[in-house]
Amino acid sequence: MLPFELNSLTKLYYSIGEVATLFSVNASLLRFWEKEFGLEVKKKNQKGNRLYSREEIKKLSVIYELVKVQGFTLDGAKQKLKRKEANNNVLSQDQIIDKLLRIRSKLLQLKISEKE
Repeated sequence: MLPFELNSLTKLYYSIGEVATLFSVNASLLRFWEKEFGLEVKKKNQKGNRLYSREEIKKLSVIYELVKVQGFTLDGAKQKLKRKEANNNVLSQDQIIDKLLRIRSKLLQLKISEKE
């Protein structure tokens, strides 16, 4: 369980200090997770300080949930995230059939329009 609600985030960007406070962790832990999990913070201010978007905070919340709440080791959390990504990239059989039917329909339309 997260110490805050993701839906309660209203700003576009949050400083590393604000994000650390949200998660009740040190800023150094967030930087460590970035390095360990390959997270890239895309925006920085003029001083070079990290500015986290809601999407980046959402990714950190998944890591927080796995490591701090569920007690996964870092390696275990990395493996779990890789499996989750792999599952998200796999289409269900129904989705594949639906896509193939749409492709078939378009091909038939093209064939008919060629004959005209």
